[in-house]
Amino acid sequence: MRRPLLAAAAALLLIGGVAGSAAADAPDRQPARPAAASVVVPSGVTAGVAVFDRQTGTFTEELNPSARFRSASIVKLLMALDYLWNRGPDYTVPAADRAWLEPMLRSSKDSAADNYWSDNGGSAIITRMVKNLGLKDTAVPPTGYEGFWGYTALSARDTVTIYRYLLDTAPAPVRDFVMGNLRQSTRCASDKFDQHFGIAGAFQKPWAVKQGWSGSSFEKGTCGTPSTTSASATGTANQAAAAADDVDLTRPALHSTGTVGTNDRSIVAVFTLHPVGTSYGKAYTDIGRLTRSLNVPGATRPAGWWYGTWSDHVNVRPDPSTGNAPISQLPAGVEVLVGCQARGQVVNVPPYTNDWWAYLPQYNGWISNIYINSPDNKMPDVKDC
Repeated sequence: MRRPLLAAAAALLLIGGVAGSAAADAPDRQPARPAAASVVVPSGVTAGVAVFDRQTGTFTEELNPSARFRSASIVKLLMALDYLWNRGPDYTVPAADRAWLEPMLRSSKDSAADNYWSDNGGSAIITRMVKNLGLKDTAVPPTGYEGFWGYTALSARDTVTIYRYLLDTAPAPVRDFVMGNLRQSTRCASDKFDQHFGIAGAFQKPWAVKQGWSGSSFEKGTCGTPSTTSASATGTANQAAAAADDVDLTRPALHSTGTVGTNDRSIVAVFTLHPVGTSYGKAYTDIGRLTRSLNVPGATRPAGWWYGTWSDHVNVRPDPSTGNAPISQLPAGVEVLVGCQARGQVVNVPPYTNDWWAYLPQYNGWISNIYINSPDNKMPDVKDC
């Protein structure tokens, strides 16, 4: 059955085939450009970006690199380094401390950060790390919000400095522990938010990422097997307040930081703020488009076609049918990478009927084409599985 063109407001990107909707959405087809020239910032988004090529020792992208953003969970990098700073000579991490450090780095567990912040001086952690790392823009949470670790101010260039310390200066055990955990970033965060946006969605592995998100308009996390248990909203997920100083504490924030390529070739830091009321799926899509536009040496982009989706919490299935329990749910309205499509079980969502299914390689699962923003039941450009 043919349905209305829901894609009027959604971008389609074809990678490695016929051109998609806009050149800005096809970074692999763009020529190399000078710093900042290739950064595509979606409408309404405020961004701070830095991409550092460790092989040449130069920045390939810089857009508002010193602008300060509330850090959200990116500050957990500084907490981990503060913990490890004076643990020599062998920097052994006891099992009891691994039990909270590893989830904090891999799945952004907020309760671990809450405890470390309260037990180790709160803002003093930031003061110590600013001095130790020579950070230029990082600052403690504003007066009145000292207990909110996610309100620490951080910039893209300071984030590059943090990763350069980890990769080039830190003792090997420190580097291996932190980066090893970031390489094992889980798609589903501890609060059930899908955290593989930005770097993790734009590029193939190898990558290592630490992500951050904060916004009162972000709906509950939907990642992982659906359940009736509501997702936690600890830490910074739903904190909002009037802006203080030059750091915006109000608009929804989504940040993606880490390294990309063999031997951590490039360091990437992308900080974004979105209009008040922006949904998680919309912010997820916009930071993805921005990140895909970047010149990142050593990066490999995944093959497939980017399509928008509609409806809330679309189920991702292990096969093209509704017979087995879903393996996850999508953030509402998020853009997804489609690897191929195949016929499967007929799905009815009146007035629509469709038996075509889209394979999502980044989820290793399937969604019905009925939820894809495309004018026809079968996507016109996507290959058959």
